[in-house]
Amino acid sequence: MNTIILEAQALTKAYKQTLALDHIDLKIEKGKIYGFIGQNGAGKTTFLRLVTGLAFPSNGTLSLWGKSTPSQLQEQRKRIGCMIETPALFPNLTAYQNMEVQRIQRGIPDRAIIEKCLHMVNLPDTGKKLVRNFSLGMRQRLGIAIALLNTPELLILDEPINGLDPAGIVEIRKLLKSLNKEYGMTILISSHILEELYQTASDFILIDKGKIIEEISDRELNERCKRHIAIKVKNSERALLVLEEELHTEQLQLMPDGVIRLYDHLDDIDTVAEVLSQAHLLVTGLSLSGDTLEDYFLSKVGGSSHD
Repeated sequence: MNTIILEAQALTKAYKQTLALDHIDLKIEKGKIYGFIGQNGAGKTTFLRLVTGLAFPSNGTLSLWGKSTPSQLQEQRKRIGCMIETPALFPNLTAYQNMEVQRIQRGIPDRAIIEKCLHMVNLPDTGKKLVRNFSLGMRQRLGIAIALLNTPELLILDEPINGLDPAGIVEIRKLLKSLNKEYGMTILISSHILEELYQTASDFILIDKGKIIEEISDRELNERCKRHIAIKVKNSERALLVLEEELHTEQLQLMPDGVIRLYDHLDDIDTVAEVLSQAHLLVTGLSLSGDTLEDYFLSKVGGSSHD
């Protein structure tokens, strides 16, 4: 079974004398969460617009689920849901009414899909509350719900956490992971909040000046960045044995200064703390260390500004 749902070959987009995309070669595999990373003007949004049919390439080929002719692409795009930047919402309508407008406009026959999508994004009980009274996080979730109306196999989100407070960012992160795990949805996220992408994505695509400079999995990134949980604990040798046994991992190392480096469970530091506590070990320090995704990205492209 072919797991490649999107493939670009020498994909190029030129605006007058400027190459927004320069011979992009890229494959997106089914079932993964991709973080799309690049500086302002790197070509991320241009690429997303080509994929969703909002713009057309100057050269090269784009295929979706193995189909590449213009008519085939148009048909395959029915399998994509997208939210490009801020969702377009009617502020004087409720969440349900906004969804109903979109459902009718897009010719989606089953009205029951509205309640299902609102439930998926944890917005089932907004009732008569108008969208103008929604928090920014609620609006973003409603935008994602609209993108889910056609039950997409590929969900494309451009800056879905832009402007959100920390609690709102966590909500969206949990939602995306849930959509990926429970519904097998492939997700492509563009964001300038690189540390958040690090906690959400399974794979990363780095783009700079219209060119893909690297594709890397989260495991490969952790290895290259040497990301780890630094653990300071009384009786570090016993703690090493406890962690190895309880977490079923060999991805840890006792350093000469007595600090344990755990290269596993990076997104579940609470469980690590709980395991040590239950073993009655006194923890004096527990923190994530090593290069961040932003450090790694900057080492690849240089500069310091992101979009």
